[in-house]
Amino acid sequence: MKISYHGHSIIKIETNGKTILIDPFINGNEQTDLNADDQNPDVILLTHGHNDHVGDTVEIAKRSNALVVAPFELANYMEIQGLNTHPMHIGGAYEFEFGKVKFTQAFHGSSYTTEDNQIIYTGMPAGILFMAEGKTVYHAGDTALFSDMKLIGDRHPIDIAFLPIGDNFTMGPEDAAYAAELLQATHVVPIHYNTFPPIKQDPEKFISMLKEGQGKMMHAGDQVEL
Repeated sequence: MKISYHGHSIIKIETNGKTILIDPFINGNEQTDLNADDQNPDVILLTHGHNDHVGDTVEIAKRSNALVVAPFELANYMEIQGLNTHPMHIGGAYEFEFGKVKFTQAFHGSSYTTEDNQIIYTGMPAGILFMAEGKTVYHAGDTALFSDMKLIGDRHPIDIAFLPIGDNFTMGPEDAAYAAELLQATHVVPIHYNTFPPIKQDPEKFISMLKEGQGKMMHAGDQVEL
């Protein structure tokens, strides 16, 4: 399994002959190395409906015919946009041909703002557990710290966790470091920082808060293999 980070909260997973994109916010994201026109994933996983996570999903999925997997209300909204979707919800898991997806809780909001400034409610925000090839990836989405992260880690041994550290809208570095302790992931990668002024953070400082060898700094375009 190959996993790459592409700025803000974008994660790409290549496994079982398929390419999966999580939260493909590309256009308008100065932190990313991707060009939306070049992306042809088989699957797009969405954590919640905010524009900096849905991003270029509609354009990419229409071109590539990607399956969009998202929380129920967001999946329904994506279906209205003409996309092929698979709705799920928090606590639910599904075994796809490319791997198993399970949505976890996240403490945040979820709505999509249209070009004419309509705000569309898109249900509950979520985190994602992705399991394939005997490995488990946890993308926390946008969330505050919550104590059930320990339960997530206890029930799902996590090989790599992607945690927001930006503060203001999500956990800050201190809370994210405590989340890493609860999750007990083998590797922890900071995401969702420095894209906008209110979420400016020093990721190296966050890494220094973690137990030795747990933190992993990834820049846009960096890849790891599990």
